[in-house]
Amino acid sequence: MAKNNGQITIKKYANRRLYNTGTSTYVTLDDLAVMVKKGEDFVVQDAKTGEDITHSVLTQIIFEQESKTGNTLLPISFLRQLISYYGDQMQMVVPSFLEHSMKAFNEQQVQIREQMTRAFGDSPLTKNLQAPMQMMEEQVKRNTEMFHQAMQMFSPFMTPPQPKEAKKADPKDIDELKEQLRALQTKLDTL
Repeated sequence: MAKNNGQITIKKYANRRLYNTGTSTYVTLDDLAVMVKKGEDFVVQDAKTGEDITHSVLTQIIFEQESKTGNTLLPISFLRQLISYYGDQMQMVVPSFLEHSMKAFNEQQVQIREQMTRAFGDSPLTKNLQAPMQMMEEQVKRNTEMFHQAMQMFSPFMTPPQPKEAKKADPKDIDELKEQLRALQTKLDTL
């Protein structure tokens, strides 16, 4: 098995085929997505040059998931903000901020799941989801606040956003978040 420090090596060939050297089998992007969900660590290398192309392959997986599921994970406002940081002085700060935010969100998920289990377990007829939803909203608010604080630290290097744009974006973002919460509520109610 070709593993480096627990990492599985995936080779990408010119014909776009992906080869898992750990299992000696060809795999698809869907297979790699499953590996990510299982927490399996892998690196993708160009078979000819040996170049690490893991980032581009993972980005391709996200694109595929966003295209086929119908339920997008990344809101348009987030994508626009993310694109606006390319080439900006903040580009170097955004990756570590997003990484820390996702780590905090993952840690909060455990608490949210426990809350939901208690809510469903204590009274399955009422299905009280208020506490978990409030907890999720509070986490989103904290992450947003942390992001704005991080951006303000670098305000001498940034051009401030136009007041009209900021006012237009905030209600739309809140409305998108509310819609996502409603959709989540509906899905949970059907369970």
